[in-house]
Amino acid sequence: MTSQNLVIEASTKTPQVDLDLNTGDLIISGKSIPENAAKIYEPVFEWVEGYIKNPRPTTNLRLNLEYFNTASSIWLAKIIKTLIKINDPDYVLIIHLYLPIEDYEDMKELDDIKEAFAPISDIFTGAIPSIGLKVYGITEKGEVVKDTLIFI
Repeated sequence: MTSQNLVIEASTKTPQVDLDLNTGDLIISGKSIPENAAKIYEPVFEWVEGYIKNPRPTTNLRLNLEYFNTASSIWLAKIIKTLIKINDPDYVLIIHLYLPIEDYEDMKELDDIKEAFAPISDIFTGAIPSIGLKVYGITEKGEVVKDTLIFI
């Protein structure tokens, strides 16, 4: 079982990781183009496996990635698949996604947003906790200017 927070400093090719056991905030931000994705994401995955045994009532997975490669996306999917196994239907998992404002504004309708995220929403099939997807439109400076919350 996870007994402490996990912090991994960012590099030019790897994201900042800040997983907080006490608040349930799991933050992965920056660029994720590592040559060896397992080196960065395996400790994160193992931490999450421990976390789901004694999670907070609300878990916030904040994915604020400017860019990520295919290997990173595979690890992120594994992490999300583990989080949806939080074994309490009264608990909530909110996945926060940050998009450039132009991309955010291209998704005008709720159906557009659901369609854009259909590939990852398939991961949520059979989820035990309630799942929310919060999408943010951000400026080039990273400031949030718009957001939408969808419960799946």
